[in-house]
Amino acid sequence: MAVIQRIKKPTTRKGKKVLLSKEPKAIEGPKQCIFLQGRNPSERTRQILKDLYNLKKPDAAYLSRKNDFVPFEDSSLIEKMCHKKDAALFGVGSHSKKRPHNIILGRTFDNGVLDMIEFGAESYKSMSDFHNMKICAGMKPCLVFNGPTWDLNPDLKRLKSLFTDFFYREKVESIRLQGLEHVLSFTVSEDSIIYLRSYRIILKKSGQRTPRIELEEIGPAIDFKLRRTKLASDDLFKQACKVPREVRPVVKKNITRDAFGSKLGRIHMGKQDIMKLQTRKMKGLRKTPEERKQMLKKKKERTQTLTENVRAPSAKKVKKQ
Repeated sequence: MAVIQRIKKPTTRKGKKVLLSKEPKAIEGPKQCIFLQGRNPSERTRQILKDLYNLKKPDAAYLSRKNDFVPFEDSSLIEKMCHKKDAALFGVGSHSKKRPHNIILGRTFDNGVLDMIEFGAESYKSMSDFHNMKICAGMKPCLVFNGPTWDLNPDLKRLKSLFTDFFYREKVESIRLQGLEHVLSFTVSEDSIIYLRSYRIILKKSGQRTPRIELEEIGPAIDFKLRRTKLASDDLFKQACKVPREVRPVVKKNITRDAFGSKLGRIHMGKQDIMKLQTRKMKGLRKTPEERKQMLKKKKERTQTLTENVRAPSAKKVKKQ
């Protein structure tokens, strides 16, 4: 991790407020992202960064100045810029003969690079190539990861977490049906090509309460080829995912939640006497007179044995006296 200059003690009230806003909090807001241009970026990489910026804004900043650096060799510039802009996510575009149309996406933790993944843009269609209606800025998208490969491969599992971090935005308690307008689809092929597609959700009349849904592609459409990866160790990643004690939910006995947040409870009941259950009385299940006589005999025998057991100790006491 690169050494960051020591922050001087603030002399004004505004400076103190700025430094307090950059300190870690128990409940963080939406993660900010910066998009940088690396060494000799091509026109395709510039357009990809701009389209990703349009999907991410207003929680993003696009820096058009060129920077002569290679993130996989020296990440000090990225760490410095992320610390300056108070950003936890970054994207870098570059171009060379060895790695054409190169895109690097990553995230930081504790002022250092946590994960960094490199892609090659094999095919690309910008948002301007789709001549249709777009979505509003700041719209929270629905993320769809197609296929079980995302959870089987460890690199793709970390990449899925990175994409979720990029487009997560703010946490919401409830969702309105009309608020679902955008879908981002991620599909992996056998030769490690990731197909990123963007759709607009159209709600049509269906004659029922639930509407009929249609998807219209609005761009960008990018085919990413997975190249190099620089992932954090398991201990560092576990530390980055640690939830503060103030935010953790209070554990209640016999109450759990599933993956979708639904509350599940466990009820403990005593032993039930099945013979005392009130069942439906049918003529076929009624007892015959002989069965009733036998039941009465058994009851009388039980009462006699109980009375004898109660009288027996009192008789012994009389004899002892």
